[in-house]
Amino acid sequence: MINNIILAGVGGQGILTIAAIIDYTAMQKDLFIKQAEVHGMSQRGGAVESHLRISDQEIFSDLIPKGEANIILSLEPMEALRYLPFLAEDGVIITATKPFVNITGYPDEKEVIENIQKTGKEILLVDAETIAKQAGSIKTENVVIIGAAANYLGFTKEELRESIRAMFSSKGDAIVEMNLKAFDLGTQTL
Repeated sequence: MINNIILAGVGGQGILTIAAIIDYTAMQKDLFIKQAEVHGMSQRGGAVESHLRISDQEIFSDLIPKGEANIILSLEPMEALRYLPFLAEDGVIITATKPFVNITGYPDEKEVIENIQKTGKEILLVDAETIAKQAGSIKTENVVIIGAAANYLGFTKEELRESIRAMFSSKGDAIVEMNLKAFDLGTQTL
């Protein structure tokens, strides 16, 4: 078993938190993990990507070869498009629908979504912003996306919930509960 996941978004969206939650879940199951990431030049709004590889056997490279990603998990729809060459033939795209418009000439939102839909891949479009607000904070969009991807990650929902609990426990019960609510609401998009 190997699960190759491209995490994509922009600085400040919590891409590395998604990676940490999935990594923690995999470690609890004694799976092998490799992760490589590119930070958005250490600034909010810059492109951020993470290659996350999880396997029951040793992994020798932390980079996912083109055409071998099982999942593109994105918090920004244009970033999902950027990593399409990495997606396997039977791969799935799970992306937030609301763009993070931080450049001049950003394409029309509708056009970006249409281009994702033209791929012919399995696609899950998630209104993560609206769901995150229902959970209590827009800052939980990343956890909403984990919930939306729950059936594709190779873990049970309860295993992911335990990892979310562990990752946010130092921030207090209210933050833990808000993130668990975001995850649960995200799972309802499946």
